[in-house]
Amino acid sequence: MTVLAHRTRSRGFTLLEVLLVVAVLGILAAIVVLAINPSKQLADARNAQRKLNVGAILNAVSQYSIDTGSTPGAIPTAAATPICKTGGTCAGLVDLTVLTLNQKYLVSIPFDPASSTANSAGYTVVASVNGRVTVAAPAAENGAVISATR
Repeated sequence: MTVLAHRTRSRGFTLLEVLLVVAVLGILAAIVVLAINPSKQLADARNAQRKLNVGAILNAVSQYSIDTGSTPGAIPTAAATPICKTGGTCAGLVDLTVLTLNQKYLVSIPFDPASSTANSAGYTVVASVNGRVTVAAPAAENGAVISATR
């Protein structure tokens, strides 16, 4: 009689197989993160907020001009000057609190989403000699130019 040796084989993964799968998943995850580029996505989101804020400030100035017949007196005509935040100290900045009185045109002056300045809203304003007002966001990211004129 011949005795057959019966070998049992365990059913599982070898260490090499597990390491290969983990390496492949790591490479795929790195490719996905690079393709999504979260820093660019966040900068684009901040730029979108800046565009909305520039439009809101310009709309408030325009509505004030329609109601009163003139632009707010604090808007300079020489050079673009930073706008003062609501509740900030406005020395050297454009004070547009007339737009926030009784929350008629704005509840408060919008501020730049990445701005950390205590008094500046992060936006600039200038009026041309013809009365056209330009509001801009100088801190726009990714090379974007954000400004509007009315």
